[in-house]
Amino acid sequence: MTTRQSILLAGASGVLGRHLTRALTAAGHQVTGLGRGAAGGVRADLMDRDALLRAVDGRHFDSVVHAATALRRAPLRHRDMYATDALRTEGTAHLIEAAQATGARRFIAESMVFGYGYGDHGDHLLTEDDPFGPRGTTPRLERHIAAMRTKERLTFDAAGLDGIALRFGLFYGPGGTDALLPMLRRRQLPVAADHGRVLPWTDLVDAAAAVVAAVERGRPGQAYNIADSTPMGFGAHVRAVAERFGLPKPVTVPLWTMSPMAYAHVVMATTMRVSSAKAERELGWTPAYPSTHDGLAALGTTG
Repeated sequence: MTTRQSILLAGASGVLGRHLTRALTAAGHQVTGLGRGAAGGVRADLMDRDALLRAVDGRHFDSVVHAATALRRAPLRHRDMYATDALRTEGTAHLIEAAQATGARRFIAESMVFGYGYGDHGDHLLTEDDPFGPRGTTPRLERHIAAMRTKERLTFDAAGLDGIALRFGLFYGPGGTDALLPMLRRRQLPVAADHGRVLPWTDLVDAAAAVVAAVERGRPGQAYNIADSTPMGFGAHVRAVAERFGLPKPVTVPLWTMSPMAYAHVVMATTMRVSSAKAERELGWTPAYPSTHDGLAALGTTG
């Protein structure tokens, strides 16, 4: 029988955070949201260390989950990632201090498969034994990768906390895929031909289930890849979304034409396959939706 835990959830108001609140609550845990507008929760900005520590003063939590980002829409340019990069570094350091102050024993960090490095990984199936956080090939990519590298290092090195990192694929699903629909409807979302390139994907419902599993069964000091078993190119994913919702097929353009949207261009040019076997073995987690097509089929037919 699962022991009921009190959990502080940073990023509770975000798309992933809302899924986490539902899944953790359904599993019998008590969730308190943390954010700048957390009504009824802990109201604080992760970037303001002193205010954060004041906000949690006198409170106790068993576990802290760090799912906070600064993304309100898909990042297109490198600068769109900078605020999230800062949350991954300074914000994580501040949240760890807050977790320690509340007597928490477990700290779960949202991480990303892109920490293995942007670019062409070929047919190699990445596991948690592969290097995480290799130096970025450009200064801007190094800024993003360094932030992911730092977030995991802080998580694993935090004194008195059992740190666990979940390396998610690209999110889609309820609340996430919705953002693509207006752009597809207005034919404002061109995509590049994949030419064999594929990426790992994670349905948001599956992501939330993985966090519950990590809270309850994760091994301290470990990272886990969390992605479905069917990697798919970015263009193929967007076309699958359009088909699922009966929307106009996105225009296919040469990859180089996406270069003004520099971050999106890098993502679309990446080829990456990851194994989630460790999560299946140690967490007892398997994706309810083994492919994007399965996950999209579970969504409503209107958007």
